[in-house]
Amino acid sequence: MTRANSACELCKNTENLDVYMIPESPDETAGCAIATCQTCREQLTGDAELTPNHWRCLNDAMWSTEPAVQVVSYRMLSRLSSEGWAQDLLDMMYLEDATKQWAEAGLIEREPTLDCNGTVLQPGDNVHLVKDLNVKGAGFTAKRGTPVRGISLSDNPLHIEGRVNGTRIVIIASYTKKS
Repeated sequence: MTRANSACELCKNTENLDVYMIPESPDETAGCAIATCQTCREQLTGDAELTPNHWRCLNDAMWSTEPAVQVVSYRMLSRLSSEGWAQDLLDMMYLEDATKQWAEAGLIEREPTLDCNGTVLQPGDNVHLVKDLNVKGAGFTAKRGTPVRGISLSDNPLHIEGRVNGTRIVIIASYTKKS
């Protein structure tokens, strides 16, 4: 709590603070824990529904000099990577090798997202459509060959998100080919 100046090390809230021990940590010392508010703690543990806008605070927290704060920021940004802003922050984030290894140890392995040829898609990849797609609710058809730049992955490994004709849409990954 002293290190955190009696504030949540993620969102800077000063109410309902408690220590959050980071799962998959190398030890049980204070260096493997952070001070969190009730809102952050409940979302980190899964006791409350994830509220993406609350986590915009990671824009500041991710630059902390404390490895424990960096680890939690990295893990949460990874969980929110389907949000464009979170993926952008994750792309900017730098971690020392040991800290990155610690952060990745706590991430849940997810199935890879594959294009029509079985190529693994990553956030930020460029793809193009391999068939015409009716875009429900937007009133247009995305034509075969349309490029989709800077895709985001969704929670479902069968889907990606990207902009087509200025509209952000969810696309079935197997209807795309990596460029």
